[in-house]
Amino acid sequence: MTSLQDSGAGTLVQIQQLAELAEQALERYLPAAASAPTRLHEAMRYAVTGGGKRIRPVLVYATGQALEMPVEQLHGPACAVEIIHAYSLIHDDLPAMDNDDLRRGRPTCHKAFDEATAILAGDALQALAFEVLIQDLAEQSRARYGCEMVLMLARATGHLGMAGGQAIDLAAVNQKLGLEELANMHRLKTGALIEASVLLPTVFCEKISDKQKHALQKYARQIGLAFQIQDDILDVVGDTETLGKPQGADHALNKPTYYSLLGLEGARAKLRDVHKAALDALSEFDQPADLLRGIADYIVERSH
Repeated sequence: MTSLQDSGAGTLVQIQQLAELAEQALERYLPAAASAPTRLHEAMRYAVTGGGKRIRPVLVYATGQALEMPVEQLHGPACAVEIIHAYSLIHDDLPAMDNDDLRRGRPTCHKAFDEATAILAGDALQALAFEVLIQDLAEQSRARYGCEMVLMLARATGHLGMAGGQAIDLAAVNQKLGLEELANMHRLKTGALIEASVLLPTVFCEKISDKQKHALQKYARQIGLAFQIQDDILDVVGDTETLGKPQGADHALNKPTYYSLLGLEGARAKLRDVHKAALDALSEFDQPADLLRGIADYIVERSH
């Protein structure tokens, strides 16, 4: 068994190490580009392997570290959440959705391939995520946890999670939302999968207490909100080259954001409050949760 503990390494170093671990695990599960149907498989790989922060699989591994779990138990859920994330980005970028041409500094999937292939790649990735999760559990003789984990990931992905949040987001264009409505939209669209990333390891951690699980859920919800607030800020103060996507895209579409509701300083103040709440939620945990604390810092300090 390999421990996730990494004595002395800084947060950014640990995040990079765990992102690379996720990359290696993803390579095991993704179909080979040369296997038929080749164009579909090429598009799937293009969407998943095209860079990105890998913050969701890193959160899976970091939660495992906080709970002192062996890393071998975490590859399946780590890959599943990242594959779901990749599928969601393909569909979010489509002309019928946000109609984006650039993602992670290169053409979006429907621009690099075509719209029909992009839709199919997203569909296939969504299915693959659940296949990966169940296959990993079966290989480790932990299939008894499958129903609960699949339910958790399905809820984070569907009408009570990302899809529901995206529907609210589309309906909110040129509309005014209150702060509570905006927070609910982002809790579904962005936060639900981040919450699942933190909570999936708790399903098969037998020593976790209800109090600790509640604390992790609160932490996850706060960093999910922090992630979106920082995105809203970067949409205003960032630049296209650094962001890897068009700067000002949300403003151009007249979407409700924390910046549009609170102004720049108000959004930054809200971000500080949410960040503090995330750190406070981890008071139930000692040193093994330091990486989770560091990830909260990273989310609010990132430039892309």
